[in-house]
Amino acid sequence: MNPPSYRATVAALATGQLICWAALYYGFSSFVLPMQRALGWSKPQMMGAFTAGLAVWGATTYAAGAAIDHGRGRAVMTLGAALAGLGFLVWSRADSLGWLYAAWLLLGAAMAMTLYEPAFNVLTKRFPLQYREGITTLTLVGGFASTLSFPAVAWLIRALEWRGALAVIGAVLLLAIAPLHAWALKGTPTQDAPPRPHDSADDATLHEALRERSFWLLTATFTLYSFAAAALWAHIMPAFAAKGLSEASALAVVVWFGPAQVAGRFAFLAFGRWVSIRTLGLIVLAGLPLSLAIFALADSVFALLLFALLFGLANGLVTIVRGNLVPEYFGREHVGRISGAMSAIALLSRAAAPLLTAWLLLALPGYRELLLGLAALGVVAVIAYALARPPSADQ
Repeated sequence: MNPPSYRATVAALATGQLICWAALYYGFSSFVLPMQRALGWSKPQMMGAFTAGLAVWGATTYAAGAAIDHGRGRAVMTLGAALAGLGFLVWSRADSLGWLYAAWLLLGAAMAMTLYEPAFNVLTKRFPLQYREGITTLTLVGGFASTLSFPAVAWLIRALEWRGALAVIGAVLLLAIAPLHAWALKGTPTQDAPPRPHDSADDATLHEALRERSFWLLTATFTLYSFAAAALWAHIMPAFAAKGLSEASALAVVVWFGPAQVAGRFAFLAFGRWVSIRTLGLIVLAGLPLSLAIFALADSVFALLLFALLFGLANGLVTIVRGNLVPEYFGREHVGRISGAMSAIALLSRAAAPLLTAWLLLALPGYRELLLGLAALGVVAVIAYALARPPSADQ
């Protein structure tokens, strides 16, 4: 069984990332208002389903990483896309909260098996000489996921109603993306030996990484970032509505997230060799609290567009930072387990964000105060990252 080339593998995985992110992560917010109108469920009830899915994502991400470390990356990513398709099909038939929550339990497991982290880890394992370029390419293509998701889902809902839209998305994941993952990851690729042999004995195990101060500071960084970003994505369309913007006006703003993400990643591709990952992280993490503060206080289209561009840049580049930090700080041998453990903690925070912020809105005057609070969490994330020095520097 001849494996696909490096370029073919990266192209296939990039396509999978584009569709999986657009469907699994960005799509939920677009279905909140149609489902609320059709079924009468409250926002906290619906956000609870999204939260349950994100909790399963966090709880299963370590297992997915460990399976990839054991050479089962193809099975993980193929099954993940298939589960995603089944989850959307179950969601499309949901007529009670129980079925909605059941669908999101499936979708949460699918997230752990498909979204960025497993793809990064598979590339790191399969192409140790080119994984950095591969990760950047995946994030370049995946950066268009939000740009694809919001208008595509809006069009599907108008054409097919919300149940039909969900069924179409499920069919694409099950019948197109799952087979694509299976094809892209077949066989074992070969590469020339690196100019300087890599000694895997020098790489940190998970147990060793857990004893490092930098592991916990980085985990705190991405936990806070994940909470704030997840809260924004879950509430973004209702937040625009609270500002008095129509759906068309809101879409005119959110479509800029993707281009901004991709522009930032292209800039990294062109100039990243002159900027260390650590320095890049400090710069882009600062974009989160700044963009959230702008969104909270914005009262003009120009300010909202500035928010979209800043948040898109930060959200795009932070993915590259996260994808490269684990092998750079702790080595490649146990990258699946270490990144899985780090992500699990951050993802549990992400899981709590939609529901906690939905309940918090009941006590706050409105979205402005919520967004300013999320901006404050972003500032704390920047501080934690600044304190996280590479393990060798800690000794």
